[in-house]
Amino acid sequence: MASLREQPLKADADRSIRPVRDDEHESVLAIINEAAQRYHGVIPEDRWHEPYFSAEYLACELAAGVRLYGYEADGGELLAVIGVQDVEDVTLIRHAYVSPGAQRRGIGGELLRFLLASADRRVLVGTWNDAVWAIDFYEKHGFARVSREETTRLLRRYWDIPARQVETSVVLALHTPPVPR
Repeated sequence: MASLREQPLKADADRSIRPVRDDEHESVLAIINEAAQRYHGVIPEDRWHEPYFSAEYLACELAAGVRLYGYEADGGELLAVIGVQDVEDVTLIRHAYVSPGAQRRGIGGELLRFLLASADRRVLVGTWNDAVWAIDFYEKHGFARVSREETTRLLRRYWDIPARQVETSVVLALHTPPVPR
């Protein structure tokens, strides 16, 4: 099986899904920070900050093994990003954001399906308890919320996040795990 890093996906003649290049980090931050504005006033106030996603945080996430993929429009413009991180025996979906002007067009679903097509282990995603739109999105794509007790256990084991974020987050697991290849 070819690695995700080696596989651009032609979504159609005008778009593709591919690994994000090092020279695109500014675009990645713009997409994430613009889309994350939706969290403002929804997530706990003590968890919100400006910018929501800093260049330093991005560098730390990449150093920790998060691999970013972008949804590229005709002409090379990134419209969305999604990250994936293999941790121990699971794959984590990380930092999935679609530029607000490109939302509600199926782009997030295409990115998610792209990553899931190559998954060979249990897939988990964490998000804020109050981000109902994100929870609905993942449930629509086959994920199911795990119990509060299991959420706490999984967040402590697989994520490196503050205790307050553990308290205010939920984990969803792929309802039907992928078949190992």
